[in-house]
Amino acid sequence: MTDLEAHVTTKARSSGTTSTKAPVIARGGTTDLETHVAQKGRKELVKQVRSKINELGIKYIYYQFVSVTGRIVGKGIPADHWESIAERGFQLVYGSTANLYIDRHRAYIGYGPEASELVGIPDPETFVQLPWDKRVARVFCTCFRNREERTNPGGHLTSDCRGNLRLIHQEFQKKHKGLHLRHGCEPEMMWLKKGENGLPAGGFSKPNCYHIDQFESLRPVFMRVIEYATAMGLDMIQGDHEDAPGQLELNFMFDDCLRTADRLTTYRQICAQVAREFDLIACFMPKPFMGVSASGCHHNLSLWRGGEDEMNDLKNKPLPGMKDSFCYRKGGENTFLPLKGEQKPGPIGLNCIGGVIKHLGALTAIGSSTVNSYRRLWDTGFWAPVFADWGYQNRTCALRISAPGRFEYRSVDAAVNPYLMAAALLRAFDDGINNKYDPGEPEERNIYEAMSAGKKVKKLPLSLGDALNELEKDEIIKSAMPDEMYRVFMHYKRDEWERFMSTVTEWDLETYWDCLP
Repeated sequence: MTDLEAHVTTKARSSGTTSTKAPVIARGGTTDLETHVAQKGRKELVKQVRSKINELGIKYIYYQFVSVTGRIVGKGIPADHWESIAERGFQLVYGSTANLYIDRHRAYIGYGPEASELVGIPDPETFVQLPWDKRVARVFCTCFRNREERTNPGGHLTSDCRGNLRLIHQEFQKKHKGLHLRHGCEPEMMWLKKGENGLPAGGFSKPNCYHIDQFESLRPVFMRVIEYATAMGLDMIQGDHEDAPGQLELNFMFDDCLRTADRLTTYRQICAQVAREFDLIACFMPKPFMGVSASGCHHNLSLWRGGEDEMNDLKNKPLPGMKDSFCYRKGGENTFLPLKGEQKPGPIGLNCIGGVIKHLGALTAIGSSTVNSYRRLWDTGFWAPVFADWGYQNRTCALRISAPGRFEYRSVDAAVNPYLMAAALLRAFDDGINNKYDPGEPEERNIYEAMSAGKKVKKLPLSLGDALNELEKDEIIKSAMPDEMYRVFMHYKRDEWERFMSTVTEWDLETYWDCLP
């Protein structure tokens, strides 16, 4: 992996930034921010970006990171300032990691107006040109605490979900002798028509699964998506029309978990742009329609040792960005492959499945992170995973062996924050490996038939409130969102659940309007 290593220190787990009692800490030593900027080889990458800026005629750069809900946030800065921003970064309020959102009590989530400002440092290896306006480029950033903080100045900002994933993955690799997570995702979403009021006016196409005719009706849209995705380093591999109105699934090649999360974020950014060009709505809401399938984002997971990054320029000439955006990790040892003569995954794979099953309740709060997510679980008959079990090609379970050497985690939907999800799965894997959890025998029956025959199977949480309760009890999965990240996430999601519970809906009115007790 050519993504530069971040320096892991105990300061990455520091306590809150808004404490009024923050003691003065000695400024001796090197901060996480300084270590990150001074990484071996980074100066050369910064120079290479300048060469790309000049070669491609870049005039403006989006410096972006990802909020707790997976939203892309950041700043735009003229390209003339690249070197100074690469060295010193830019500042933005800490609350941007929580979308600068106010809860129902009118309090800012995570950080108040008295809080300091984060420092965003660009990761030059992620620099790439935007194909829809070639004067503009984007670069992902790592976030740090302000240099002037009295507590842990310049430390890793723990509410930076992308920076957290990098650190957690590095810790996992160090502990498990180079084992690293590679995964691919299946990003379903819906293309909706836009009404005169700008709101959704139904899906663009009919809900006919795998019909080429309906796929063809969206050809101008998905071909534009593929064009832009290829230009930004996504190796697009297959796609189809799913069984909801306007629902497409366009897949790209699996890779190291951080690059896969970056590419899913990029894919969403591309879809939003294409929607603007065609006057459509790119909808990543999990369940906009009842009676048809929801939009999932299944994660296909495997742990590897070794391998090398291989360049795939995807026929882009000249290359419209830094090489790392166009690299994929290839080769090495896939530890999830079955042992010779066996069908089950290898011992590490089984332990990881056991770890995920043990923590499925808490993981559901991250993979199904909105109130709307649970419409997907309640609308029966559409293959959404409701039970904490595993099997081979068995879509009634939360985990299935989708092919030798990987398993599919199904309890995750289109609204997922991929950085939080990957970090949480790594913690579940770690626990499974450490304790050698046995997931039991794979279930080959339809889970409902198995239950009718007497099998006891635990259900997943069926509301956001229940899932958050499971997360609160699970210290392993909570550790994937250290310190401020957990505080911000729980504040945001508890508020979302409370807002829903304190809202009178159309269903309430239709059901109870003329009801006499």
